[in-house]
Amino acid sequence: MTNTVRVVTAQMTSVNDLTANFATCSRLVKEAVTAGAKLLCFPENFSYVGSKSGDSLTISEPIDGPIMDKYRSLARDSSIWLSLGGFQEKGSDDSRLRNTHVIIDDAGNIRSKYSKMHLFDVDVPGGAVYKESSFTEAGEEIVAVDSPFGRLGLTVCYDLRFPEIYQQLRFNRGAEVLLVPSAFTKPTGEAHWEILLRARAIETQCYVIAAAQAGNHSDERESYGDSMIIDPWGKVIGRLPDRLSTGIAVADIDFSVIDSIRKKMPIDQHRKPSEFWRSVEAAL
Repeated sequence: MTNTVRVVTAQMTSVNDLTANFATCSRLVKEAVTAGAKLLCFPENFSYVGSKSGDSLTISEPIDGPIMDKYRSLARDSSIWLSLGGFQEKGSDDSRLRNTHVIIDDAGNIRSKYSKMHLFDVDVPGGAVYKESSFTEAGEEIVAVDSPFGRLGLTVCYDLRFPEIYQQLRFNRGAEVLLVPSAFTKPTGEAHWEILLRARAIETQCYVIAAAQAGNHSDERESYGDSMIIDPWGKVIGRLPDRLSTGIAVADIDFSVIDSIRKKMPIDQHRKPSEFWRSVEAAL
């Protein structure tokens, strides 16, 4: 593994058209390759966003189905790793799917997958009511995977509000780069998107790559956008100039930065173990 590696986060406005979304992803892959990137991260629901809640059930399919096969071929033909966050993987029956983050290597192999743990059942202030659990099965496993870009910690969107999973990825799974493919709503994005991403980077001393859906997908659905890449000190080092445009942001991951920050501020040595907190709770 070299000391620095170039990565890209994408921003797009997916719609209820698999072919149109694949064309957009293909164009962004070409841009990433031209920029010299070895990893391209797409947002949640990269392949499909329905007009209304639950529409994704109609196109959900197994990981080895034809939709994912096209993206595997895209990675192989372009010699680039892809982070495909929020794929509509078929669930245990026809009424359920899994919101699955898939990592594909530059040979087109599926290296790992993670199913979103925290489902978005929220009455958004000033916005719509969401009930992701009505058609989605929650995942139960924390996933990290080795890559030429360091050890990747896999999450999806609403997971961002739960620091425990990121703590687990850093301190128990050895993550160095946290991936957060998302489709934040406009109200929640305006209020919390950047501050949550920077907090996750700072408290784990990891790079964070956050790919975002942006703009109006339909008359009923709008995403906040603002894809970015953040270093382990919490500094934004890559960002699209337009929060709503389709495109890519490029940055270099420098492993010496990770090592330096972690050495100078060894929070892994200073943090209290889980046993300590259990004893505190028992004493209450």
